Amino acid sequence: MQNKGLIKLFALLFGLVSIYQLSYTFITSKIEKDAEAFASASIDATEEDYVAKREVLEAQYLDSIGKNPILGFTSYEDSKKKELNKGLDLKGGINVTLQISVKDILKGLANNTKNPVFNKALADADVASQDSDDTYLNLFFDSFDNIKGDTKLASPDIFANKGLSDEINFQMTDDEVKPIIRRKIDESVVSAFEVLRERIDGFGVTQPNIQREGSSGRILVELPGARDIARAQDLLSSTAQLEFWETYEPGNQSLISFFVGANNELKNIVGEPEEEVKEESEIDSLLSDVTQDSLDLTQERNPLFEKLQLNGPGFAVGIAAIKDTSEIGAWLRMPEIKRLLPNEVQFTKFLWERPTADSEVAALYALKSNRENKPRISGDVVSDARDQFDQFNRPAVGMDMNVKGAKEWEKLTNEANLNNTGIAIVLDNKVYTAPGVSQPGGISGGSSEITGTFTVNETKDIANVLRAGKLPASAEIIDSFVVGPSLGQEAIDSGFISFIIAMVFVLIWMIFYYGKAGIFADIALVFNIVLIFGVLASLGAVLTLPGIAGIVLTIGMSVDANVLIFERIKEEIVKGKGKGQAISDGFANALSSILDANITTGLTALILLVFGSGPIKGFATTLIIGILTSLFTAIFITRLLVDWYVSKRGRTLQFSTKITKNLFTNLDIRFLGKRKIAYVISGILVSVGVFSLLTQGLDQGVDFVGGRNYQIRFVNPVNPSEITNELTDALGSASAKTFGDANQIMVTTKYKVDVQGTEVDDEILGILFTSLQKYLPDGTTYEEFIPGGSTGDIGVLKYRKVGPTIADDIKKNAVWAIVGSLAVVFLYILLRFRKWQFSLGAVAAVFHDVLFVLGIFSLTSKIMPFSMEIDQAFIAAILTVIGYSLNDTVVVFDRIREMVGDKGWKGGQNINNALNSTLSRTLNTSLTTLVVLLSIFIFGGESLRGFMFAMIVGVIVGTYSSLFIATPVMFDTLKKKILATATA
Repeated sequence: MQNKGLIKLFALLFGLVSIYQLSYTFITSKIEKDAEAFASASIDATEEDYVAKREVLEAQYLDSIGKNPILGFTSYEDSKKKELNKGLDLKGGINVTLQISVKDILKGLANNTKNPVFNKALADADVASQDSDDTYLNLFFDSFDNIKGDTKLASPDIFANKGLSDEINFQMTDDEVKPIIRRKIDESVVSAFEVLRERIDGFGVTQPNIQREGSSGRILVELPGARDIARAQDLLSSTAQLEFWETYEPGNQSLISFFVGANNELKNIVGEPEEEVKEESEIDSLLSDVTQDSLDLTQERNPLFEKLQLNGPGFAVGIAAIKDTSEIGAWLRMPEIKRLLPNEVQFTKFLWERPTADSEVAALYALKSNRENKPRISGDVVSDARDQFDQFNRPAVGMDMNVKGAKEWEKLTNEANLNNTGIAIVLDNKVYTAPGVSQPGGISGGSSEITGTFTVNETKDIANVLRAGKLPASAEIIDSFVVGPSLGQEAIDSGFISFIIAMVFVLIWMIFYYGKAGIFADIALVFNIVLIFGVLASLGAVLTLPGIAGIVLTIGMSVDANVLIFERIKEEIVKGKGKGQAISDGFANALSSILDANITTGLTALILLVFGSGPIKGFATTLIIGILTSLFTAIFITRLLVDWYVSKRGRTLQFSTKITKNLFTNLDIRFLGKRKIAYVISGILVSVGVFSLLTQGLDQGVDFVGGRNYQIRFVNPVNPSEITNELTDALGSASAKTFGDANQIMVTTKYKVDVQGTEVDDEILGILFTSLQKYLPDGTTYEEFIPGGSTGDIGVLKYRKVGPTIADDIKKNAVWAIVGSLAVVFLYILLRFRKWQFSLGAVAAVFHDVLFVLGIFSLTSKIMPFSMEIDQAFIAAILTVIGYSLNDTVVVFDRIREMVGDKGWKGGQNINNALNSTLSRTLNTSLTTLVVLLSIFIFGGESLRGFMFAMIVGVIVGTYSSLFIATPVMFDTLKKKILATATA
C-alpha cells in the first residue's frame, strides 16, 4: 500500500480531533451529574414539590460554576455549546413545525381590504390548498387570475395602497406586482423567523434548533431539554399582539339591555338542554354569589343567563365558567345577536380575561371598538419591556413607550379617568388586566405596568415576546412532538445497552471466525465508532434514538467490508499466492464490491436525508457518516494493521480458525436450478401479502393520517379495550393499544385535529387526566400527569400532533423517497454493470423485499405484541431494507461479472459458482447484522420495535432475494444471449 506514512498521520490526527470533540461531552456530563448529586443531597425527597426545587438548585449550581476554567482549555459554558447534541427522544423536550399564515400576511399587505375579488381569491386558495402541494401564494395568484375580470392586483383597494406606495403604483400589471408580493411574503417569514429566534434565546434552553423549511412558510423549532412544555408552546405560538382598549363604565345600561335582548333571541335559536341532576360545583357556588339586581329573571329558560352572570368584578361586564366561555363567545359573534347592539355600543368588542391557573371562572369584558376594529394603542409603540415586581411585591411586566405611544397613552388614560372607565391591556386576544385610572390628566411619560396573577416565568416570557416584537402573522402548530425527560433517559439507557450488546457480539464473532485477523478488524471497528461520534460532535449534528440505530447498523456494515476483504484474501491464499501478495490482491479485488455496496446504501441514506424529517434525518445522517468512516477504517486502518503484523519476521497470520477453516468451501449448490421453485414460493407469499394489503390495509400512524397520540404509563396493568370505550365517550374518536409492558398504552385520537392553538392540547390532556384518573395512584395531580410532571415515570410520557396538511406532505414524501431510491439505484447499477438486465434483477429483488415486508406488517399488525404502525420510522426501515438488499445483490453481481469475465457464461454454471463463492460472505454478514438488529429489537426500547422488526424481516428476505430472485431474473432475461454465446 502506497503513502502509508500519510495515511498513518491522517488517521492519528482524525482520531485525536474526534477524541478532542468528544471530550466536551464527557466534561458536561460529569459536571451535570455533580449538580444533580448536589441538588439531591440538599433537598430531601420528602419535601413538597422536591423535583422542581431540585431543578432550580441544579440550575443555580451550574450557573455558579459556568465560567470556571476546566483542564485549562474550557469551561462548562463553553463545553455545553460544543458537546454532542442529543435529540428529543434522548433528552426530552419539544419539537414543533409552525406554519406562518401567508393568508394573514396577504391581508395585512392589502390593509385588510373588503375587495370582493381579493377575498374570494383567498377563499378559493384556502380550498385549493387542502389538495395541492403548491404554495399558498401561488394558489392565491392562480385563484385571483381565474376570477379577476377587470380587477388588478395594483388596485388602490388591494396592493396599490398607502403602505406599499413606494413600490407599487396603479399603472403596474399583475406580472409586475407578483414578484414584489413574493418578496414581501418572504421578508415577513424571515421576520417571523427572527422574532422566534429572539424569543427562543430568551427561553433559556441550550442547543435550540430553528430553521426554515424552504419557501413553504414553515419554521421548524426544536427545544431539547425544555421541561415546561406548556410554557414553550405558548412562547412559540403566541403572536404577541399587544393592544390597549378602553372599557365601558360599570353598569352601562345599553350593554345590559343588549344582554337581555340577546338572551331572549337565543331562546329561539338554542335547543332545549337535556335534564341533568348534579351536585353543586365550586363554579356554581361562585356564580351564585354574583347578584343581578338589574335583572328580574323568572323561572323560564334563559340560555345566556344560565351560563353568564352579569356585573362582573371591576370593569368586567360578566363572569362565566371557563368551560362555557367558547359557547358564549360563539353566541355573541352570531350576526343575529350582534345586530341587537344599540347604536351607542354597536362596535363593542367582547374578550375574555386570562384566568389564573387554578380558577374555574373567567370574566367577560366589553371594549370600546370602532368600525375598523382597531385598538386605541397597539404594541408597536412599546420600546422596552422587562419583568419586575409591583408595589405589592407580585410579579409584573413593566413597559416603556416611544414618543408617539407616550402621547397616546396620556390621552387614553386621561379619557379613562374622566369617563370612569378602565384600560384593558390585551395580549393575543386575552385581557390580562383592566385597571382604572385615578390620576387626573392621565399618565404621562409612557411607562405602564401589566399586573395580574402571574408567576415569575410568565412575566419573563411576556417581557421576552414584547421585546422581540409581534409575529407578522399567526403561527399555527401543525406538527408537534413532546417527550418527557424521564422517557428520554430511558431511551439513552436502552440505546446504550443495545449498542454494547451488539458491539460485544460482533467483536467476539470476528475473533471466533477470523482469529488474529479478526482482532485487527475489531480495532478498526472500535476506531470507526470513535470517528462517528467525533464527526457528529464536530458537525453539531443531533444524535437521536434512530441515529443510535443507524450507528449500530453501521457496525454490521463495517463488519461486511472486513468480511469481504478477508474472504478474498482466503481465496487468493487457496490459489497458492504468498501471504503478502494474497493480502494485496485480496484488498484490491474486494474494493469494487465494497464501494458498490456502500454507494448503493449511501444513495438511499441521501434520499432519506432529503425527504425525511426530525429523527429520520438523524438516522440518515449517522448512516452516511458511518458509511464514510467504515470505508476509511476497513480499507486503510485494517490494511495498516495487517501489513504491520505480517511485515515482522516469523509472524504468520491466519484468516480463519480451526473451527471455521473449511466452512463454506467446495460448495456446489445449484441456485439457478432451483429458481422456478423460488419463483413459485415467492409468488405465493407476495400474493398473500398483496391481497392482505388490498383488503386489510396497513395500520397507519398519525404521521400519515393526522391526529394526536399519547404514550401513557400507569403503575398497574390496564385493559386497553376498556380505556378505548371510556375515551371514545369523552373524545368522540379514540383508540388505546398496549405499548410495550401491560401498564403502558398508546392513545390515538383525531379530536379537534383541525383546530389551532395550544388550548386544544390542554383540553385533551385534561380529558385524558379526568377519564384515566381512576387508573392512577390516589392523589395524582394534573401537573404530575402531564409530560415533565414531577412523578416522571407515570402519566403522559410523550405525545405527538400531526395536522392533516403535514400528514399529506409526509405521505407524499414517503412515496417519493421510495420511488426515488429505486430509480437512483436502477440507474447506478445500469452504469456499473452496463446491462439493463442487472438493473432489472436488482429492482425486481427490491420490489419483492418491499412487498414482502409490507405484507408481513399487514398480516400481523393485529396479533403482534408491539406497535406495527406505519410511520416515518417505518419508511426509514423500508429504505434501509432497499439499501441492504442492494448491498447483497451488488456484491453477488460483482462476483458474477468478475467470474464470467474470466471464464465465460458456460450456460450459467459460472453464475452458480459465483453465488457459491460469495455464500460465506453473504451468510456471515447477514448473521452479524441480524444479531445487531435483534439486540436493538430486544433492548432498544418500545418505540424502535416496529422499526427493527421491519429491518429484521428485510435482512432475512433480502439475503434470500439476492440469491433466488435478483440473480435468476438477471439470468432469465440474459438467457438468450448466454445461449447464443455458448453456441458460438
